[in-house]
Amino acid sequence: MQLFFSVLIGYLLGSISFSYLIGKLGRKKIDIRKHGSGNAGATNTLRVLGLGPALAVLALDIGKGIAAVWIGKALSDGDLWIPAAAGLSCIAGHNWPVFLRFRGGKGIAATIGVLATLSFFPALYAGLIAIAAVAALRYVSLGSLIFTSLTPVSLLLTDSPVEYVITSLVILVFAVVRHRTNIAKLLRGEEHKLTFRGKTREG
Repeated sequence: MQLFFSVLIGYLLGSISFSYLIGKLGRKKIDIRKHGSGNAGATNTLRVLGLGPALAVLALDIGKGIAAVWIGKALSDGDLWIPAAAGLSCIAGHNWPVFLRFRGGKGIAATIGVLATLSFFPALYAGLIAIAAVAALRYVSLGSLIFTSLTPVSLLLTDSPVEYVITSLVILVFAVVRHRTNIAKLLRGEEHKLTFRGKTREG
């Protein structure tokens, strides 16, 4: 029962789309999924609405990943699979939210919250490399894929629990599935670099 409730709570928490809510409740009152890249996440919020709303979305999405894992830990009785499953379900909820007819974001901010809460330093090591890549190349999608690809390696190198290694591999699959169009664009040299204009379409 602990596993069921952890997964259910994690999924419902993940399904709260803060980029959608901020777009609808903000000054412009837009559906973020109808502008820019069409993605309900922090990067598209940055492009469409600007830095302030994007930072709010980023913090809130990371926060729901953290909250999902801690709820799982509270219900786990020491079983590492339960907080891991709660984190996975949170990311799945963000990607395929029940409240928005399963059309959500790509889950990277929630992933940061989940992985950092499960195993902080391995996630940090992978995250620093990903941040450096984004700073140098300005491709957020590439940084996201680097982060989710290196975290399993970092977990293995730091002798982290096998439950967390397997969880990170499932998260990597999520990331590849959600970024498949970005991967194709990167290979063609057509991927958008990180910009923000505060407009409702990409230029």
